[in-house]
Amino acid sequence: MKKILFFIMVLILGMGILSACGQKEEPKDKESQSKISGKIVIAGSTSIQPLSEELANVFKEQYPEISIEIQGGGSSVGVKSANDSIADIGASSRELKEDEKQLGLKVYTIAKDGIAVIVNPSNEVQDVTLEQIKKIFTGEINNWKEIGGKDQKITVVSREEGSGTRGAFVEITGVEAKDEKGGKIDKTTKEALVQPSTGAVKQTVVNTPNAIGYISMGAKDETVKSLKVEGIDATEENAKIGSYKISRPFHYLTKEKESKIIKLFIDFVMNDGQDIVKEEFISIK
Repeated sequence: MKKILFFIMVLILGMGILSACGQKEEPKDKESQSKISGKIVIAGSTSIQPLSEELANVFKEQYPEISIEIQGGGSSVGVKSANDSIADIGASSRELKEDEKQLGLKVYTIAKDGIAVIVNPSNEVQDVTLEQIKKIFTGEINNWKEIGGKDQKITVVSREEGSGTRGAFVEITGVEAKDEKGGKIDKTTKEALVQPSTGAVKQTVVNTPNAIGYISMGAKDETVKSLKVEGIDATEENAKIGSYKISRPFHYLTKEKESKIIKLFIDFVMNDGQDIVKEEFISIK
């Protein structure tokens, strides 16, 4: 009888050990992640804004106690906001200017983007050269018949001054000229309809049959038609390999001393976040 009781006790003890071994504890790092709290403010390029919102939504699934506020204002605002510590992260959709490089900001290239030249779908023009784009946006060419289209006056649609999209576009296409002292002058025609956002440019082109504008390649949809540039389609792959000439970087800018939550977010964007980037833009990986 004693032997039977002994074996029963051994059996129960063994089952208990096995049961304990089979239990999985929640990783302490997951628990600590959910308790990290704080606020991140991102300000700047309206072209990067939708991407920032997507990145923030996924990041907050891992860190629900970290709030992220995303503001627009243009790339120049992004640089200034980061430098003046108005925002934790500045967003710029253009390369930094020489004076901006002297500020000592940390630059993270989070993606690349192409800028599509768009017209109304009813427009029969299919292809333009960089020189023709320059002449259209400076007002030298003002009728579609001059480049093989209908006899209609061209309505130029542009972004506001300070926009990273505009800055990149005028520089790449030659719409930006230099003065006698070497300074830069934006020669966009004064007759251009100036719009404050990518969406506003697109909507104007949709509603104006003879219009031409430019938008982030990631914002293209079936409501507008993108023109070939120098015979090359405005596609992500062509922008990535460099055959499509009108392309630019997407930057996040921070001060040298980054807080823990800023480092967490930047690390996420540069790694796991690239899966989100490549859904609409060009991943850096």
